[in-house]
Amino acid sequence: MIVSSLADYREAARRRLPPFLFHYIDGGAYAEHTLRHNVSDLAEIALRQRVLRNMSDLDLRTEVLGQKLNMPVALSPVGLTGMYARRGEVQAARAASAHGVPFTLSTVSVCPIEEVQPQSAKPIWFQLYVLKDRGFMRNVLERAQAAGINTLIFTVDMPVPGARYRDMHSGMSGPHAKLRQIFQAMTHPLWAWDVGVQGTPHDLGNISTYRGQPTRLEDYIGWLGENFDPSISWKDLEWIRDFWKGPMVIKGILDVEDARDAVRFGADGIVVSNHGGRQLDGVLSSARALPAIADAVKGDLTILADSGVRSGLDVVRLLALGADCAMMGRAFIYALATAGEAGVCNMLEILAKEMRVAMTLTGARSIAEIDRSMLAT
Repeated sequence: MIVSSLADYREAARRRLPPFLFHYIDGGAYAEHTLRHNVSDLAEIALRQRVLRNMSDLDLRTEVLGQKLNMPVALSPVGLTGMYARRGEVQAARAASAHGVPFTLSTVSVCPIEEVQPQSAKPIWFQLYVLKDRGFMRNVLERAQAAGINTLIFTVDMPVPGARYRDMHSGMSGPHAKLRQIFQAMTHPLWAWDVGVQGTPHDLGNISTYRGQPTRLEDYIGWLGENFDPSISWKDLEWIRDFWKGPMVIKGILDVEDARDAVRFGADGIVVSNHGGRQLDGVLSSARALPAIADAVKGDLTILADSGVRSGLDVVRLLALGADCAMMGRAFIYALATAGEAGVCNMLEILAKEMRVAMTLTGARSIAEIDRSMLAT
Protein backbone atom coordinates (compact mmCIF):
# COMPACT_ATOMS: atom_id res chain seq x y z
CA MET A 1 0.00 0.00 0.00
CA ILE A 2 1.28 3.46 -0.93
CA VAL A 3 0.81 6.02 1.86
CA SER A 4 1.45 9.64 1.01
CA SER A 5 -0.80 11.27 3.62
CA LEU A 6 -2.90 10.46 6.65
CA ALA A 7 -5.98 10.29 4.42
CA ASP A 8 -4.56 7.11 2.87
CA TYR A 9 -4.57 5.46 6.29
CA ARG A 10 -8.26 6.24 6.77
CA GLU A 11 -9.21 4.43 3.57
CA ALA A 12 -6.96 1.47 4.42
CA ALA A 13 -8.51 1.24 7.91
CA ARG A 14 -12.00 1.31 6.41
CA ARG A 15 -11.18 -1.73 4.31
CA ARG A 16 -9.44 -3.68 7.08
CA LEU A 17 -11.74 -3.09 10.06
CA PRO A 18 -15.14 -4.62 10.76
CA PRO A 19 -17.70 -1.85 10.13
CA PHE A 20 -18.74 -1.57 13.78
CA LEU A 21 -15.18 -0.57 14.73
CA PHE A 22 -14.51 1.67 11.75
CA HIS A 23 -17.70 3.67 12.21
CA TYR A 24 -17.18 3.88 15.96
CA ILE A 25 -13.92 5.77 15.46
CA ASP A 26 -14.96 7.57 12.27
CA GLY A 27 -18.38 8.80 13.38
CA GLY A 28 -19.71 11.67 15.44
CA ALA A 29 -22.83 12.79 17.27
CA TYR A 30 -26.26 13.51 15.79
CA ALA A 31 -25.96 14.62 12.13
CA GLU A 32 -22.15 15.03 12.44
CA HIS A 33 -22.04 18.71 11.46
CA THR A 34 -19.39 19.52 14.07
CA LEU A 35 -17.39 16.46 13.03
CA ARG A 36 -17.17 17.82 9.49
CA HIS A 37 -16.58 21.43 10.58
CA ASN A 38 -13.64 20.37 12.74
CA VAL A 39 -11.86 19.39 9.55
CA SER A 40 -13.19 22.03 7.15
CA ASP A 41 -12.77 25.03 9.49
CA LEU A 42 -9.18 24.07 10.20
CA ALA A 43 -8.49 23.53 6.49
CA GLU A 44 -9.76 27.03 5.73
CA ILE A 45 -7.23 28.74 8.02
CA ALA A 46 -5.00 30.62 5.58
CA LEU A 47 -1.32 31.18 6.32
CA ARG A 48 1.07 33.83 5.03
CA GLN A 49 3.66 32.39 2.68
CA ARG A 50 7.12 33.88 3.23
CA VAL A 51 10.17 33.31 0.99
CA LEU A 52 13.95 33.85 0.90
CA ARG A 53 14.34 33.69 4.68
CA ASN A 54 17.15 31.08 5.03
CA MET A 55 15.20 28.23 6.56
CA SER A 56 18.11 25.77 6.63
CA ASP A 57 18.10 25.56 10.45
CA LEU A 58 14.59 24.51 11.47
CA ASP A 59 13.65 23.00 14.85
CA LEU A 60 10.39 21.18 15.70
CA ARG A 61 11.32 20.53 19.33
CA THR A 62 9.38 22.10 22.17
CA GLU A 63 8.51 21.65 25.84
CA VAL A 64 4.96 20.94 27.01
CA LEU A 65 3.92 20.47 30.66
CA GLY A 66 7.55 20.11 31.66
CA GLN A 67 8.23 17.40 29.07
CA LYS A 68 10.60 17.82 26.13
CA LEU A 69 8.94 16.76 22.86
CA ASN A 70 10.42 16.21 19.41
CA MET A 71 7.41 18.03 17.98
CA PRO A 72 4.30 19.67 19.48
CA VAL A 73 2.05 16.65 19.02
CA ALA A 74 0.45 14.18 21.46
CA LEU A 75 -1.68 11.11 20.76
CA SER A 76 -5.14 11.63 22.23
CA PRO A 77 -6.91 9.13 24.48
CA VAL A 78 -9.12 6.82 22.42
CA GLY A 79 -11.32 4.21 24.03
CA LEU A 80 -10.92 0.61 22.81
CA THR A 81 -7.63 1.33 21.01
CA GLY A 82 -6.71 -2.30 21.61
CA MET A 83 -9.55 -3.39 19.32
CA TYR A 84 -7.94 -1.68 16.31
CA ALA A 85 -4.69 -3.64 16.41
CA ARG A 86 -3.33 -6.45 18.57
CA ARG A 87 -2.79 -4.92 22.03
CA GLY A 88 -3.12 -1.60 20.26
CA GLU A 89 -2.39 0.68 23.21
CA VAL A 90 1.00 -0.99 23.67
CA GLN A 91 1.89 -0.61 20.00
CA ALA A 92 0.82 3.04 19.88
CA ALA A 93 2.68 3.86 23.10
CA ARG A 94 5.89 2.33 21.75
CA ALA A 95 5.59 4.28 18.50
CA ALA A 96 4.95 7.57 20.31
CA SER A 97 7.87 7.01 22.68
CA ALA A 98 10.22 6.20 19.80
CA HIS A 99 9.31 9.50 18.14
CA GLY A 100 9.50 11.63 21.27
CA VAL A 101 5.81 12.49 21.66
CA PRO A 102 3.33 11.50 24.39
CA PHE A 103 0.76 8.73 24.15
CA THR A 104 -2.37 9.17 26.29
CA LEU A 105 -3.97 6.02 27.68
CA SER A 106 -7.77 6.11 27.91
CA THR A 107 -9.71 5.11 31.00
CA VAL A 108 -11.58 2.65 28.78
CA SER A 109 -8.55 1.11 27.12
CA VAL A 110 -8.27 -2.58 26.33
CA CYS A 111 -4.76 -2.82 27.77
CA PRO A 112 -4.41 -1.74 31.42
CA ILE A 113 -1.89 0.76 32.76
CA GLU A 114 0.31 -2.03 34.07
CA GLU A 115 0.68 -3.51 30.58
CA VAL A 116 1.21 -0.29 28.64
CA GLN A 117 3.59 1.85 30.70
CA PRO A 118 6.40 -0.75 30.93
CA GLN A 119 6.42 -0.99 27.13
CA SER A 120 7.08 2.75 26.72
CA ALA A 121 10.57 4.16 27.19
CA LYS A 122 9.02 7.41 28.43
CA PRO A 123 6.10 8.11 30.80
CA ILE A 124 2.77 7.98 29.03
CA TRP A 125 -0.11 10.33 29.90
CA PHE A 126 -3.31 9.03 31.45
CA GLN A 127 -6.88 10.17 30.77
CA LEU A 128 -9.71 9.95 33.31
CA TYR A 129 -13.42 10.80 33.39
CA VAL A 130 -15.43 11.96 36.38
CA LEU A 131 -17.36 8.81 37.25
CA LYS A 132 -19.95 7.88 39.83
CA ASP A 133 -17.67 5.14 41.11
CA ARG A 134 -15.20 7.32 43.00
CA GLY A 135 -13.49 4.18 44.31
CA PHE A 136 -12.50 3.29 40.76
CA MET A 137 -11.21 6.81 40.17
CA ARG A 138 -8.97 6.73 43.24
CA ASN A 139 -7.79 3.20 42.44
CA VAL A 140 -6.82 3.99 38.86
CA LEU A 141 -5.09 7.23 39.86
CA GLU A 142 -3.05 5.38 42.48
CA ARG A 143 -2.11 2.75 39.91
CA ALA A 144 -1.15 5.42 37.37
CA GLN A 145 1.15 7.17 39.82
CA ALA A 146 2.65 3.86 40.96
CA ALA A 147 3.46 3.09 37.30
CA GLY A 148 5.37 6.38 36.97
CA ILE A 149 2.77 8.33 35.03
CA ASN A 150 3.05 12.05 35.69
CA THR A 151 0.50 13.83 33.48
CA LEU A 152 -3.27 13.49 33.96
CA ILE A 153 -5.71 14.45 31.21
CA PHE A 154 -9.11 14.94 32.81
CA THR A 155 -12.00 14.73 30.33
CA VAL A 156 -14.98 16.84 31.42
CA ASP A 157 -17.17 17.07 28.30
CA MET A 158 -18.80 13.67 28.75
CA PRO A 159 -21.23 13.84 31.69
CA VAL A 160 -23.48 11.78 29.41
CA PRO A 161 -22.58 9.86 26.23
CA GLY A 162 -23.32 11.67 22.97
CA ALA A 163 -26.08 10.56 20.58
CA ARG A 164 -24.03 8.58 18.06
CA TYR A 165 -26.46 7.28 15.49
CA ARG A 166 -23.84 5.50 13.40
CA ASP A 167 -23.21 3.01 16.21
CA MET A 168 -26.78 1.71 16.02
CA HIS A 169 -26.50 1.12 12.29
CA SER A 170 -22.98 -0.33 12.31
CA GLY A 171 -23.54 -2.94 15.02
CA MET A 172 -21.52 -1.29 17.77
CA SER A 173 -24.77 -1.07 19.73
CA GLY A 174 -28.45 -1.77 19.14
CA PRO A 175 -30.38 -4.98 18.41
CA HIS A 176 -28.33 -8.14 17.86
CA ALA A 177 -25.07 -6.19 18.19
CA LYS A 178 -23.00 -9.20 19.27
CA LEU A 179 -24.16 -11.37 16.39
CA ARG A 180 -23.53 -8.58 13.91
CA GLN A 181 -20.03 -8.06 15.27
CA ILE A 182 -19.22 -11.78 14.95
CA PHE A 183 -20.44 -11.82 11.34
CA GLN A 184 -18.41 -8.71 10.51
CA ALA A 185 -15.29 -10.23 12.07
CA MET A 186 -15.72 -13.36 9.94
CA THR A 187 -15.80 -11.22 6.79
CA HIS A 188 -12.63 -9.35 7.79
CA PRO A 189 -10.15 -12.20 8.31
CA LEU A 190 -6.97 -10.12 8.67
CA TRP A 191 -8.45 -8.21 11.58
CA ALA A 192 -10.08 -11.36 12.98
CA TRP A 193 -6.74 -13.17 13.17
CA ASP A 194 -4.61 -10.24 14.34
CA VAL A 195 -6.98 -8.82 16.93
CA GLY A 196 -9.88 -11.22 17.33
CA VAL A 197 -7.73 -14.30 17.92
CA GLN A 198 -4.29 -13.03 18.97
CA GLY A 199 -5.30 -9.79 20.69
CA THR A 200 -7.17 -11.23 23.66
CA PRO A 201 -8.35 -10.54 26.28
CA HIS A 202 -10.96 -8.19 24.80
CA ASP A 203 -12.04 -6.33 27.89
CA LEU A 204 -11.67 -2.92 29.52
CA GLY A 205 -8.34 -3.59 31.18
CA ASN A 206 -8.28 -0.75 33.71
CA ILE A 207 -11.82 -1.47 34.87
CA SER A 208 -11.32 -5.24 34.95
CA THR A 209 -8.22 -4.83 37.12
CA TYR A 210 -10.22 -2.75 39.61
CA ARG A 211 -13.26 -5.03 39.64
CA GLY A 212 -11.26 -8.25 39.73
CA GLN A 213 -13.32 -9.69 36.89
CA PRO A 214 -13.53 -9.14 33.13
CA THR A 215 -15.51 -6.16 31.84
CA ARG A 216 -16.19 -7.26 28.28
CA LEU A 217 -16.76 -5.24 25.12
CA GLU A 218 -20.47 -5.99 25.28
CA ASP A 219 -20.53 -4.33 28.73
CA TYR A 220 -18.77 -1.22 27.42
CA ILE A 221 -21.72 0.98 26.47
CA GLY A 222 -23.77 -0.07 29.48
CA TRP A 223 -20.92 0.57 31.91
CA LEU A 224 -20.36 4.03 30.48
CA GLY A 225 -24.05 4.90 30.69
CA GLU A 226 -24.25 3.79 34.30
CA ASN A 227 -21.09 5.51 35.48
CA PHE A 228 -20.95 8.88 33.75
CA ASP A 229 -22.02 11.57 36.18
CA PRO A 230 -24.25 14.45 35.00
CA SER A 231 -23.95 16.09 38.43
CA ILE A 232 -20.28 16.88 37.83
CA SER A 233 -19.03 20.35 38.86
CA TRP A 234 -15.67 21.95 39.51
CA LYS A 235 -15.82 21.01 43.20
CA ASP A 236 -15.87 17.33 42.21
CA LEU A 237 -12.39 17.76 40.76
CA GLU A 238 -10.82 19.38 43.82
CA TRP A 239 -9.83 16.16 45.57
CA ILE A 240 -8.19 14.95 42.35
CA ARG A 241 -6.20 18.16 41.98
CA ASP A 242 -5.01 17.76 45.57
CA PHE A 243 -4.29 14.03 45.16
CA TRP A 244 -2.48 14.12 41.81
CA LYS A 245 1.22 15.00 42.07
CA GLY A 246 1.92 16.01 38.45
CA PRO A 247 0.42 18.24 35.78
CA MET A 248 -3.39 18.11 35.52
CA VAL A 249 -5.01 19.07 32.22
CA ILE A 250 -8.74 19.70 31.71
CA LYS A 251 -9.93 18.30 28.36
CA GLY A 252 -13.14 19.47 26.70
CA ILE A 253 -12.97 23.27 26.93
CA LEU A 254 -14.78 25.26 24.20
CA ASP A 255 -15.91 28.39 26.05
CA VAL A 256 -13.81 31.31 27.28
CA GLU A 257 -15.51 31.34 30.68
CA ASP A 258 -14.78 27.64 31.17
CA ALA A 259 -11.15 28.31 30.29
CA ARG A 260 -11.02 31.06 32.91
CA ASP A 261 -12.62 28.67 35.41
CA ALA A 262 -9.84 26.18 34.66
CA VAL A 263 -7.27 28.85 35.50
CA ARG A 264 -9.05 29.67 38.77
CA PHE A 265 -9.29 25.96 39.54
CA GLY A 266 -5.51 25.65 39.28
CA ALA A 267 -5.26 23.44 36.21
CA ASP A 268 -1.87 23.23 34.55
CA GLY A 269 -3.41 23.03 31.10
CA ILE A 270 -6.56 22.69 29.04
CA VAL A 271 -7.44 20.88 25.83
CA VAL A 272 -9.63 22.96 23.54
CA SER A 273 -11.80 20.16 22.22
CA ASN A 274 -15.32 19.14 21.26
CA HIS A 275 -14.48 15.45 21.67
CA GLY A 276 -13.93 15.10 17.95
CA GLY A 277 -17.53 16.05 17.25
CA ARG A 278 -18.71 13.00 19.22
CA GLN A 279 -20.68 14.75 21.97
CA LEU A 280 -22.78 17.83 21.12
CA ASP A 281 -23.37 18.52 17.45
CA GLY A 282 -23.56 22.16 16.42
CA VAL A 283 -20.93 23.49 18.83
CA LEU A 284 -17.92 25.43 17.59
CA SER A 285 -15.09 23.60 15.92
CA SER A 286 -11.84 23.70 17.85
CA ALA A 287 -10.32 25.95 15.19
CA ARG A 288 -13.08 28.54 15.72
CA ALA A 289 -13.12 28.30 19.52
CA LEU A 290 -9.36 28.39 20.04
CA PRO A 291 -8.42 32.04 19.25
CA ALA A 292 -10.74 33.60 21.84
CA ILE A 293 -9.68 31.11 24.48
CA ALA A 294 -6.01 31.77 23.73
CA ASP A 295 -6.63 35.51 24.02
CA ALA A 296 -8.19 34.96 27.44
CA VAL A 297 -5.78 32.50 29.12
CA LYS A 298 -2.58 32.26 27.07
CA GLY A 299 0.32 32.31 29.50
CA ASP A 300 -1.81 31.31 32.48
CA LEU A 301 -1.70 27.62 31.55
CA THR A 302 -0.69 25.31 28.72
CA ILE A 303 -3.14 25.22 25.81
CA LEU A 304 -3.54 21.99 23.87
CA ALA A 305 -6.12 21.50 21.12
CA ASP A 306 -7.59 18.59 19.23
CA SER A 307 -10.50 17.69 16.88
CA GLY A 308 -9.93 17.84 13.15
CA VAL A 309 -6.15 17.41 12.95
CA ARG A 310 -5.39 15.46 9.78
CA SER A 311 -1.90 16.68 8.80
CA GLY A 312 1.25 18.40 9.98
CA LEU A 313 -0.08 21.53 8.28
CA ASP A 314 -3.11 21.35 10.60
CA VAL A 315 -0.74 21.18 13.59
CA VAL A 316 0.92 24.40 12.43
CA ARG A 317 -2.48 26.01 11.95
CA LEU A 318 -3.55 25.17 15.52
CA LEU A 319 -0.30 26.54 16.90
CA ALA A 320 -0.78 29.74 14.89
CA LEU A 321 -4.29 30.06 16.39
CA GLY A 322 -2.86 29.90 19.91
CA ALA A 323 -2.25 26.29 20.92
CA ASP A 324 1.01 25.11 22.48
CA CYS A 325 0.50 21.53 21.33
CA ALA A 326 -1.88 19.59 19.09
CA MET A 327 -3.50 16.29 20.02
CA MET A 328 -4.84 13.77 17.53
CA GLY A 329 -6.96 10.65 17.90
CA ARG A 330 -8.59 9.42 14.70
CA ALA A 331 -5.45 9.95 12.61
CA PHE A 332 -3.28 7.65 14.69
CA ILE A 333 -6.05 5.05 15.05
CA TYR A 334 -6.38 4.81 11.25
CA ALA A 335 -2.62 4.23 11.00
CA LEU A 336 -2.61 1.75 13.88
CA ALA A 337 -5.46 -0.24 12.37
CA THR A 338 -3.66 -0.38 9.04
CA ALA A 339 -0.12 -1.31 10.08
CA GLY A 340 0.17 -1.38 13.87
CA GLU A 341 3.18 0.22 15.51
CA ALA A 342 4.91 0.69 12.15
CA GLY A 343 1.87 2.56 10.86
CA VAL A 344 1.87 4.98 13.79
CA CYS A 345 5.61 5.53 13.38
CA ASN A 346 5.13 6.32 9.70
CA MET A 347 2.20 8.62 10.48
CA LEU A 348 4.37 10.59 12.91
CA GLU A 349 7.14 10.81 10.31
CA ILE A 350 4.65 12.15 7.77
CA LEU A 351 3.44 14.72 10.32
CA ALA A 352 6.98 15.91 10.98
CA LYS A 353 7.74 16.25 7.27
CA GLU A 354 4.51 18.18 6.68
CA MET A 355 5.29 20.47 9.59
CA ARG A 356 8.75 21.17 8.22
CA VAL A 357 7.32 22.11 4.82
CA ALA A 358 4.69 24.37 6.40
CA MET A 359 7.21 26.07 8.68
CA THR A 360 9.73 26.53 5.87
CA LEU A 361 7.16 28.22 3.64
CA THR A 362 5.82 30.45 6.43
CA GLY A 363 9.22 31.51 7.74
CA ALA A 364 8.96 29.93 11.21
CA ARG A 365 12.32 28.45 12.25
CA SER A 366 11.10 27.19 15.62
CA ILE A 367 7.85 26.30 17.35
CA ALA A 368 8.11 29.50 19.39
CA GLU A 369 7.94 31.53 16.17
CA ILE A 370 4.56 30.10 15.16
CA ASP A 371 1.96 32.68 16.16
CA ARG A 372 -0.89 34.86 14.87
CA SER A 373 1.47 36.86 12.69
CA MET A 374 1.52 33.82 10.36
CA LEU A 375 -2.20 34.07 9.65
CA ALA A 376 -3.28 35.64 6.37
CA THR A 377 -5.92 38.32 6.75
